[in-house]
Amino acid sequence: MAQLRAFLALARHLHFRDAAAALRMSQPALSGSVAALEEALGTRLVERTTRRVLLTPAGERVAKRAEMVLDELERLVDEVRATRGPLAGPLRLGVIPTVGPYLLPAVLPRLARDFPQAELSVREQQTEHVVADLAAGRIDAAILALPVPASGVREMPLYEEEFLLAVPAALTGLPSPVPREILGELDVILLNEGHCLRDQALDLCRQVGARAAAATYATSLATLVQLVCGGLGVTLLPQTAVPVENRRGDSLAVHRFTAPAPSRRIGLAFRETSPRAEEFQELARCIREAVAEAHPEVRVEG
Repeated sequence: MAQLRAFLALARHLHFRDAAAALRMSQPALSGSVAALEEALGTRLVERTTRRVLLTPAGERVAKRAEMVLDELERLVDEVRATRGPLAGPLRLGVIPTVGPYLLPAVLPRLARDFPQAELSVREQQTEHVVADLAAGRIDAAILALPVPASGVREMPLYEEEFLLAVPAALTGLPSPVPREILGELDVILLNEGHCLRDQALDLCRQVGARAAAATYATSLATLVQLVCGGLGVTLLPQTAVPVENRRGDSLAVHRFTAPAPSRRIGLAFRETSPRAEEFQELARCIREAVAEAHPEVRVEG
């Protein structure tokens, strides 16, 4: 299975360095896997040149079948795992950075208690990479903002949370709660491109005719909060992040918006073809219960 994955990556990229990077393995390990597959099949699959890799006729045929074989083998493995009890065995979970630090401390202990046979691994990445890993089978499920920007994915809503306005504590005189239109009078600072929270904040700014500060971006909510504390502008924080980020000192103030407040929905996503749908329903239940206990301020769905 590992040898077929290595060869398929090489067939797609036609470059050992790029294929190794895509698989997060070393070039020698990739070359060894391809060589082992060639030895097992008794034929050359690739032709190595000074600049790139070419597929032999046999390599072309193997590449066409490899993806189908891997998909079927993965389904077989998942079906076998499903017979051992809910979430038994490896569980590869993706999560976006604006959810992970605030949700996982509540969810992971409950997962360990409810599903002791689960072998959990977590990968935190921006939405684009989480969705790509889900489609490619590198993760089994993902926690991210809905709707998922991809086809072939099933969504299970987990909870909905409001956005709050974070401002420097020195900025006084704001009404409580604040109207959305006040964003048009303030410098809104955002996360870097690739974060779905950035897109959601930009949508809100467009709705009220506000403009985001063009020169200031951050790679994490923690950095964003520090920029706000430093007086560089204001930003939006999801409700689950407020208890953590609001502990960073007395130079931050947080305000609710007037109804209807801007919000986002967080959900669990997995491939429609996955045979583990019933298991993921149990996973979603566990996450909802953990959220309801740790964050009573948000609206748990389902």
